[in-house]
Amino acid sequence: MTETSAKRGSGRAGKAAGGNPISRLFGAVTLFVRQILDELRKVVRPTGPELVRYTTVVVVFVLVMMAIVSGLDLGWSKLAAWALSGN
Repeated sequence: MTETSAKRGSGRAGKAAGGNPISRLFGAVTLFVRQILDELRKVVRPTGPELVRYTTVVVVFVLVMMAIVSGLDLGWSKLAAWALSGN
């Protein structure tokens, strides 16, 4: 019976990585940090005017949502007060 290529490769990969658990740990941490740095190099940072524009959009959106929620809260509280007052 022959082994599949996945089974054959899995046994060799463990031996090639080294048997020492400490060295494997440091190797894994090093790989992780290297991958983080590679991803950070891909990040596109906004320019000054873009940052101001994005911040303005977020602040305006939050203010609009606050106004909507406040209006609904006021309306529901008036409705509840009217319904429970008995007048």
